[in-house]
Amino acid sequence: MTSNPIIAITLGDPAGIGPEVIVKALPERIAQANSRPIVIGDARIVRDAAQRWLDGWTVRAIDDPAASPTNGVIHVLDMANCDPARVRVGTVDPYTGEAAYQAVVRAAELAIAGSIDAIVTAPLNKAAMHLAGHPFDGHTVLLGHLCGTRDYFMLLAAPRLRAIHVSTHISLAEAVQRVTRARVLATIHAAHGHLRQLGIDEPRIGVCGLNPHAGESRLFGDQDEDEIRPACDAAAAAGLHVAGPLPADAAFRHAYEGKWDILVVMYHDQGHVPMKLIAFDDGVNVTVGLPIIRTSVEHGTAFDIAGQGVASAVNMQAAIAYAHRLATGGG
Repeated sequence: MTSNPIIAITLGDPAGIGPEVIVKALPERIAQANSRPIVIGDARIVRDAAQRWLDGWTVRAIDDPAASPTNGVIHVLDMANCDPARVRVGTVDPYTGEAAYQAVVRAAELAIAGSIDAIVTAPLNKAAMHLAGHPFDGHTVLLGHLCGTRDYFMLLAAPRLRAIHVSTHISLAEAVQRVTRARVLATIHAAHGHLRQLGIDEPRIGVCGLNPHAGESRLFGDQDEDEIRPACDAAAAAGLHVAGPLPADAAFRHAYEGKWDILVVMYHDQGHVPMKLIAFDDGVNVTVGLPIIRTSVEHGTAFDIAGQGVASAVNMQAAIAYAHRLATGGG
């Protein structure tokens, strides 16, 4: 934990809205003077974005991530890997996909080495990254690979709701098979550790059922009783404040009203649909279980509006603020 963390923001795909939302978000963070934000990517791309959407600010290429930013200056750890003349804005292109990939790799190297305190990722395009020869299904799996970690979790966070997923980017049929007591228990413990990192001493964890009405005493399936309940009981026996399996429809309402600090959800849409309904603008994606801190915006590259100056920086501001909370222990 540190009181003045170095927060590295990866540029994302330069053909998308990443450069725009980054330069729009950074003045607020720099003005607070309680962290050292830097951008990892090509300084020419960031400079172009600042000239278009941030009057009066300059961009400085740096070699040392620990350099303290000053008002009116954005620091960029310059990758020099993406010539603006070759960027086709709003287009899936392996050239920009490679640049986005390289920025994430560099950020992970720095975080693992302890040279930075947290990573915030701007959106990359999966298709562009695949065309560049990197067949990962997104940041989460890529960072797991780079960190040598296999047991990690996706968590969505908003001011009034948090959800951590037992599984994410797999088919619904496979997701059902992933609901095992071991995986559910591991997810509960990951949720507990994450909230402790945020400064919540006794996290209240609600665990959603898989089936309608949490199985209704086996009327609608056996997984809730055979896999989820034993995991909840084991977590409770270990001293965690946990309850479940809970009917998911009611659990989200109760969590929104403050009964639970976080919900454990069984599959992608069980968590994503309610989170994006109430927190589409200020929701944050967090990868839990890595040896480093990583948060992300909850939107994509938005190629349809890239380069137009209309992208909102609210989500990026929220992702940077959440990374700061994790790096400072809730400060």
